[in-house]
Amino acid sequence: MPRETKTLSPLAVKRLTAGVHAVGGVPGLHLQVRETGGRSWILRATIGGRRREMGLGPYPEVGLAEARAEAVRMRAIIRSGRDPIAERKEMRAALASASRQTKTFSDVLDEYAAEKLLELKEAKYRSQWVASVKKYALPVLGDLPIREVGFEEVLQVLKPLWTEKTETATKLQGRLYKLIGFATVKGYREGDNAAQWKGNLALVLPSPSQVSDGENYPALQLGDVGRWWSDLKGREGMGARALEFQAMTVSRSGAIRFATWDEIDLDMRIWTIQPGRKASKLKAKSQGGRPHKVPLTPDMVLLLKDLPRFEDNPLIFPAPRGGALSDATLGKVMKAMHAADIRHGGPGFLDRDTRKPAVPHGLRSTFRTWVSDHTDYDRDMAEVALAHRVGSKVAQAYDRSDRIEKRREMMERWVTLLKTGA
Repeated sequence: MPRETKTLSPLAVKRLTAGVHAVGGVPGLHLQVRETGGRSWILRATIGGRRREMGLGPYPEVGLAEARAEAVRMRAIIRSGRDPIAERKEMRAALASASRQTKTFSDVLDEYAAEKLLELKEAKYRSQWVASVKKYALPVLGDLPIREVGFEEVLQVLKPLWTEKTETATKLQGRLYKLIGFATVKGYREGDNAAQWKGNLALVLPSPSQVSDGENYPALQLGDVGRWWSDLKGREGMGARALEFQAMTVSRSGAIRFATWDEIDLDMRIWTIQPGRKASKLKAKSQGGRPHKVPLTPDMVLLLKDLPRFEDNPLIFPAPRGGALSDATLGKVMKAMHAADIRHGGPGFLDRDTRKPAVPHGLRSTFRTWVSDHTDYDRDMAEVALAHRVGSKVAQAYDRSDRIEKRREMMERWVTLLKTGA
């Protein structure tokens, strides 16, 4: 005869030490006591010809009497020919599925922000990312189950913004695409991504390039260039010098803020920006997936030579604390210049069409206008200087010329305009 297990009292159970102990009362009922002190109930039984173990909960949350009652119930299920372990798994899966199906768009935004936005290293960018979605998408989609967010719902969010705030709308479309894709991978929804552009939204919304030229930043007027440059040259600080270099090179602010000394060849007078190059883990754009070369004029070289170099800091224009200048730094310099000009009785530095104060990125439009209206340089050369793609993909593949010397001549004339206003 099999040996009978002694039926332990609640006090005896409480005193058990590390190990797995049969407690009696129900065949196969054990208390597992770990070295760490954790305790849990286990029922050992034969299910479908195999010895199995199933957990009945932690001790003392599940007391001795409750554990025995649950063990009796489990053994009755087994005698009826069912598998309680499989049934538990099925029940848990059903509950998890039901929970996934009730996830709202707002829930997904919170989860995505916690898990994926850590990729954006600066808190302000994470905050801006979430804020734009909350401002424009939550009023429409917030309480809607993510599985019900379809084409019409996405279009309802984007359409009011598409022509009036094109840049904001295109960023929002990309963010909705990521959120919906995230929800699909998580199992919260099925089917195609309702925010996909190609073959989807592109069929009903106009191309962003057709409703916005992408360079619609308030630009400095050519007639204000000399006065603006004179003010800038009289200002102190790394932000002013970075803005000066941006104005001369007509580069994007990211390329300036994250520029490093190893990109500069003072002998050849070339600044080379590698495609997707990173500084402080952030990207700066370059032309067409290949290095973008900027010819340096004598004034550019002189500015660089006059800048201090800091040990263990590769940045050309570092912030006071050693990192990269913020995106707002150059803009603040221009705002201060605009305000100072007004204080001195001037009109400020306003965009010709919008009458808004000019911003750093608008200097690129000023340059483009100057090339088109006041020089004989061809359009493509100006586009290369701005690190824009030129012509069709086939033309780009065959045209590998950086036109360095021709562009150097063009940039010297541009710098002369900055210095003299003529």
